[in-house]
Amino acid sequence: MRHGKKFNHLGRTAPHRKAMLSNMASSLIMEKRITTTVAKAKALRKYVEPLLTKSKTDDTNSRRVVFSYLQNKESVSELFNEVSDKISSRPGGYTRILKTGNRLGDNADMCIIELVDYNEALLKEAKPEKAKTRRSRRGKGSSEEAAKPAKAVETKAPETEEVEVADEAVVEEATVVEEVVEEAAPEVEVAAEVTEEIASEEAAPEVEAVAEEVAESTVEETAPAEAEEEAPEEDSESTEDDKKD
Repeated sequence: MRHGKKFNHLGRTAPHRKAMLSNMASSLIMEKRITTTVAKAKALRKYVEPLLTKSKTDDTNSRRVVFSYLQNKESVSELFNEVSDKISSRPGGYTRILKTGNRLGDNADMCIIELVDYNEALLKEAKPEKAKTRRSRRGKGSSEEAAKPAKAVETKAPETEEVEVADEAVVEEATVVEEVVEEAAPEVEVAAEVTEEIASEEAAPEVEAVAEEVAESTVEETAPAEAEEEAPEEDSESTEDDKKD
């Protein structure tokens, strides 16, 4: 019977038990999660959590004390360099035990023991707590609720005024532009007529010159044709005179 005996010897001698817990603590610090029996996990939690608290003060004495328990330089450096930064804001409870069922061989209770701050899945699921609010008296609460909509209306009024002012400004600009276009329309027509007249006056001499050239070319082409037609008539008259002689 184990009446009043809270310490679990785990069926091992003291040196064997210390070596086993030291190795398990080093594995937990390096791997952040290990699988073991529930009895060993509960013993490991009592063994490793004081070491995690000791790692928050990074000095020579703390490193030597932790090394005397772990006997592993790599796990000590990992604990003081990486793990201590993660757990710096946590006041305790650095490990979590999750039961996974019974082992097939001897039906022992199995579990997973892990560092709480390295389980990202559970950290994401944890939602921030809602801010606590006190209920006020009816008179105060009703007055505050009645005051809130009035403030909202007051804040919205300037926005609507600004929108109306902007619309009026746009309409005024559009009307001014239309008036300017109407006033400028006669001037634009007069300018178009003047440009047409100027263009016709400038092009008149060129048109006359081209017409003269065309007339001269036609005269030159028709002159040789008329001369050829007159020449055969003269030849015919000469042949008739020869015959009479």
